[in-house]
Amino acid sequence: MKKRPFGITLLAIFSLVAAVVAAWHTLQMLHIAPIVFGPVHFFQFDLLGAILWGIMVLIYLWVFRMLWNVDPQGWMFVTVLSALNLILALVSIIGSTTLTEMAPSIVINGIILIYALLPRTKAAFNIPVATK
Repeated sequence: MKKRPFGITLLAIFSLVAAVVAAWHTLQMLHIAPIVFGPVHFFQFDLLGAILWGIMVLIYLWVFRMLWNVDPQGWMFVTVLSALNLILALVSIIGSTTLTEMAPSIVINGIILIYALLPRTKAAFNIPVATK
């Protein structure tokens, strides 16, 4: 097993936080969790929104495991997943969910995406970094 650098541990923890936020959105779409800042709807079909957010929870937990084990594919999956989660948050906002309800998801996934694309993070996974 490779030694896990602190940055990879931090990225794994951010992924776990993103899974918790996605689980919270899943419960809100199922009308189980309280809605704090405004309405939560997914184009008047909240079950579809709950299914999509629930899938994101499962995938983020899988990615967390990959990052924790310093699997090089974990970097690719966390980058793609954070971008997909940002898109899902935008689609949820278009589908009548307030921006303030989606803000935690946008912030944490933005942090994950930016952090994953840093050259030092790529280097920790032995991903070639473009140089001038």
